[in-house]
Amino acid sequence: MSGFATARQKMVDGQVRTNDVTDTRIIEAMLAIPRELFVPQDKQALAYLDLDLDVSTGGSTKRFMIKPQVLAKLLQAASIEASDKVLVVGCASGYAAAVAARLAAKVTATESDSALVEKGNAILDQLGFTNATIKSGAAADGYPADAPYDVIILNGATEVRPERLFDQLAEGGRLVGIFAASRPARATLVTRSHGDLGHRALFDAAAPILPGLERHPSFEF
Repeated sequence: MSGFATARQKMVDGQVRTNDVTDTRIIEAMLAIPRELFVPQDKQALAYLDLDLDVSTGGSTKRFMIKPQVLAKLLQAASIEASDKVLVVGCASGYAAAVAARLAAKVTATESDSALVEKGNAILDQLGFTNATIKSGAAADGYPADAPYDVIILNGATEVRPERLFDQLAEGGRLVGIFAASRPARATLVTRSHGDLGHRALFDAAAPILPGLERHPSFEF
């Protein structure tokens, strides 16, 4: 077994399985997808560590792949079905989109860094994904052209209510992400039923805030 394959197995055994992720489809996807391809070459040794990994291309905005165990738990909470249409918001270099594409019928992902969009699509093509694509766009905007979505996944945290994303949820749809408007930040499942939204806190978690989903500064007099 190669060094990266060994690290991949250790990531799944030590970070994913031990955090109550029991969906075998997620486990198999994370074992199969070479996470190291989605990070800069000089950081590939860090690809399987339990951290939010900076994959920025040198621009002013930092972009991250969120911790493997947090992503796995969010995906499990989303209960993705093989027929689902999924939106991954703020996908960075595309790893979350790749994992979701092993579970769903179609994945659309968004990313505000154009260099990461190009890199991510090239990796998805290299790995043979035909049901996933990354589009340029702001996290807060989602991708209305392909809406509505059965599942929306935030590859990071939000400090505000992502109203435009809620609007893109199909009836019976699920949105999962880290909601950080208050402390502690919590992974949250949002569901749409009969036009109404329900919120359920899942677990305490932290992740970098997605660009455009930051809380606006308030002024005190």
